[in-house]
Amino acid sequence: MRIGELAERTGVSTRSLRYYEKNGLLHARRASNGYRTYTEDDVRLVSEIRALLQIGFTLEETRPFVDCLRRGHSSGGSCAESVEVYERKLSEIDQEIRVLLARRAEVAAQLAQSCPGCFVRG
Repeated sequence: MRIGELAERTGVSTRSLRYYEKNGLLHARRASNGYRTYTEDDVRLVSEIRALLQIGFTLEETRPFVDCLRRGHSSGGSCAESVEVYERKLSEIDQEIRVLLARRAEVAAQLAQSCPGCFVRG
């Protein structure tokens, strides 16, 4: 399939697909006319990248998942390198939650001090 069809099937722009290729996450083959061509495996790779990006992973963080799929695993998250990225991402999220909870407590305290009768939700 050509790049337009891959874009349509995965919900990713052709510009993004070229960017993935430039960053070594996607490898297009070239037809005799010079057009990029892709396979069903590429649909799976792009879908994995897209899903990870949507939940907050960086493009570089998707690399182990893509590599895992390329090695023939049924899931991009089934390799040790991917598990490490999952664990690191969870740790980062937990830290962000702690920071947000501390910030929320500070704002609630300032509200309570400024407006003793105001109700703080949550």
